[in-house]
Amino acid sequence: MVSSKRTAPDAMSDIDLIVERLEMRGHRVTESRRRVLAGVLAQPAHFTIDDVVHAARQVGRATVFRTVKLLLDLNILCRILLDDGTLHYRLSTRGHHHHLVCRDCGRVEDFTRCDVPALVRQLARATDYEIEGHWLEVYGRCRACARRDGRARSGRAKNAARRSIGATAGAQRRRRTQAR
Repeated sequence: MVSSKRTAPDAMSDIDLIVERLEMRGHRVTESRRRVLAGVLAQPAHFTIDDVVHAARQVGRATVFRTVKLLLDLNILCRILLDDGTLHYRLSTRGHHHHLVCRDCGRVEDFTRCDVPALVRQLARATDYEIEGHWLEVYGRCRACARRDGRARSGRAKNAARRSIGATAGAQRRRRTQAR
């Protein structure tokens, strides 16, 4: 988790770094906005707007939404669409990136390789759209969930493979018999 405590006399806290970034871009940092920032930094790996609303109790819901939108625009936060359709957010430590989302445990990992620009250019030519961006989430199962579930599936897969091999061998025997 990201800490907002100072670790060295000249080290800036996460909230101070975000405040500095906002101020450098000409945004006011009110007490309400500071509370939203603290609420964001208090969250686990990924969170919803409602999580921040509950963490920043003395701040209006509209202020939370506006501040989260600003943090998204400045790439301080990124959004994650989970498999169930809920929109989550998390601190963004990279520039342009996409997410791998585990359908079982909800784990989210960043990946930066993006071969989408060629597709976007082709799509723009084909549709006459001026495409301004894209957002990509890839859903699957993380290694831990696949491994955990793989033990349960391995027995079923082996049995299915045996049945398939048996059926194939039986079909081959029938063809040989018919060919004679």
